[in-house]
Amino acid sequence: MTTTTGTPPPVERIEGPGDGAAGPRLDLDDYARALAEVAATGRRLTREELTARRVLGELAAEGGHPIRPLIAAHLAATRTHWPAAGSPDRVLAAVEQAVDAVAEGYERAQRVAVRQEAAARREFVDDLLYGRSDVGRLAARAERFGLRFSSAHAVAVAAGPTAYEEGDAVPRRVEQALLARFGNRSVLVTTKEGLLVCVAPGDRDDGEGVLTHFAKQAYAATGGSRVAVGRPKQGVGGVVHSYEEALNVLDLAERLDLEGPVLRAADLLVFPVLTRDRQAMTELVHHTLGPLEQARGGAGPLLETLTAYFDAGCVTAEAARRLSLSVRALTYRLARIHRLTGADPADPVQRYTLQTAVIGARLLDWPRRGGGAR
Repeated sequence: MTTTTGTPPPVERIEGPGDGAAGPRLDLDDYARALAEVAATGRRLTREELTARRVLGELAAEGGHPIRPLIAAHLAATRTHWPAAGSPDRVLAAVEQAVDAVAEGYERAQRVAVRQEAAARREFVDDLLYGRSDVGRLAARAERFGLRFSSAHAVAVAAGPTAYEEGDAVPRRVEQALLARFGNRSVLVTTKEGLLVCVAPGDRDDGEGVLTHFAKQAYAATGGSRVAVGRPKQGVGGVVHSYEEALNVLDLAERLDLEGPVLRAADLLVFPVLTRDRQAMTELVHHTLGPLEQARGGAGPLLETLTAYFDAGCVTAEAARRLSLSVRALTYRLARIHRLTGADPADPVQRYTLQTAVIGARLLDWPRRGGGAR
């Protein structure tokens, strides 16, 4: 905390914020003597006198006491000890100096406290989401930020059109919306690597409600961003796991162009299963879809055709509409795929192999990156 020179001698106490706790003591006798000298000589308050007022303001802020009683005490002392002689204008100017110094010290201490709190919060968020701190110490620090790891927690992340940092307008708006709706229910809204992040209890109905509301608010505040929600996990390590799941879902949504503003890891568990053995998926893509590269124009147009066909539920007319093709042209493309690959998209068994290979191609960014080719 910032310190200044000068020590205010003690007199009456200023009451604390609502709990009866006493605030810093004030030397209003020195203040009264200063006013009398100002009225008599016309001098301004000295540096030492102003420093004493600033220190009082700092002490009040550091102790969590309101500034109003501090200002009121100075004004009351001014009224009680108003000099019998001298210029009222000079006295009022000195009062203005004193009150301004008290407010300056108070605000300075508050700014330091805010910076320290922001730094502590940032350090905690980094340690929490990276899982790089001692579990016991991290759990103890978590209570300061409203989290209790005795229950499971889930993490939601939102990616907007720009990167966000703590204190930006969008994170503040989302956090204020959640606080207005739910209060402080073990919820943490923060940012990490440009993303909006929300950590909330995942084993109760209100936790699910928090994440759903976060998704709605983030979607609105970011102009239509995707929001991914990890599965509820127990303990400090569970938060890291849920956060990583949510990040993976965002990446998956980008690669597969998944529809829907809110995507849940629990609904997409098949994709980690498919990609767990990358070598096997690469071989499937190469073996199944590699022959499409022999087509005029390469594999891209035919792969796009298969993607639209499967996304349309294998309804030819709907797939043709999505591709802005005639049904006849789409049917020709499907027949071409059948000839090149030997797999018929209309056959249920062969369709599954083709569809899995198409998903793999999108995950591997094939053929653009050549992930499925040898």
